[in-house]
Amino acid sequence: MDVVAAGTIIAALDGARWSVSSLPLGGGLIQTQHGLLPVPAPATAALLKDFQWRNDGVSGERITPTGAAILKHLIGMPATQLPEGRLISTGIGAGTREFAELPNILRVLVFEVGSQTESMVVGTIHFDIDDMTGEEIQVAADRIRQTEGVIDVTTGQRTGKKGRVATSFRVLAQPDRLDGVNQVIFTETSTIGLRWHLEQRACLFRKSDTIALEDGVLRVKEVKRPDGSLSRKTESDDVASHSGLEKRRALKAKAERNEK
Repeated sequence: MDVVAAGTIIAALDGARWSVSSLPLGGGLIQTQHGLLPVPAPATAALLKDFQWRNDGVSGERITPTGAAILKHLIGMPATQLPEGRLISTGIGAGTREFAELPNILRVLVFEVGSQTESMVVGTIHFDIDDMTGEEIQVAADRIRQTEGVIDVTTGQRTGKKGRVATSFRVLAQPDRLDGVNQVIFTETSTIGLRWHLEQRACLFRKSDTIALEDGVLRVKEVKRPDGSLSRKTESDDVASHSGLEKRRALKAKAERNEK
């Protein structure tokens, strides 16, 4: 019931950005199917790697594996701080367990962010390949794209030494995942060197929508521009299964016009 309730709330707030304060560490032991284990439980600790923790002196299990899984799903960058903006709503939920030192409650703050863009720091990785086939490069790009922490992967054509045609890679990744991404690049490609740096990135906020048509359900991303206009784009994977270019174009246009 916890997972279904959380999933329903998350789906209803699609497009919202989430942040979390430092997490209570707790202490002591907890009874499990494997016997007594230290708090936080191994699954909780593994899920919440890189999150900020605090020791408030209150023992016991403060975060369950279910709660940890929900946080891990919501928070892409654990170091995210509370946003700046107008506080428009608050909510408080109470648990059944009682603590002597503090109330067992979870508080949620909802902010309306004034800016329509989100600024963040990303890691940009560059490297060139001139000794892999097109098929090998495609496989490598797909595997890098699936790596945890990777935001985007693009490739382009360049001319290398001795006139050889080279493929240039540009990988955007979360700063705290750069080491792992670099290891995957060295494993999946023939490169023996790469360059990376940190840079600012500004993005417009996106909201997801679903359009139910006679031919199926299509997902659409909606972006509000600074001038108030809306841009809508259909997920290409949702129309790829339909035969015929004109059919795919018609479905895409219908979904983007929001013709449910």
